[in-house]
Amino acid sequence: MSNRFLAVPPAAAPARAARVLTLLAIVGAGACGGLIGFAVTDLSCSNGCTVKAGLIGVAGAIGAAGGVAVVAVLTLRAMAEWGATRTPRRIDGTGPDHEPGSGRGRPRNGPGRAETDGLEAPK
Repeated sequence: MSNRFLAVPPAAAPARAARVLTLLAIVGAGACGGLIGFAVTDLSCSNGCTVKAGLIGVAGAIGAAGGVAVVAVLTLRAMAEWGATRTPRRIDGTGPDHEPGSGRGRPRNGPGRAETDGLEAPK
């Protein structure tokens, strides 16, 4: 590969803001799951079952945080993969999709669209 492309590929890690939002979502889901689990158990128990309500609240927090964590990790991985598969760019900001004959960045030929390859449309 020639040195007209960037020598160091961009990092595939998600942005710091995305990771912080992911952490906040997991903590928030855990808190909501714990509160819901505790409240439902505490309201359904008539003899003051605080220990039982607390244990179910902790289980609800773990379950909710775990579920959100799975979705968050899959989302961050998809973001990282999308960022890693971008087309390489030259230092001047152009890339292979701007070169003649690359086939990228051109509209498809069809009804109501301009011909871009110099060939006549069939009649």
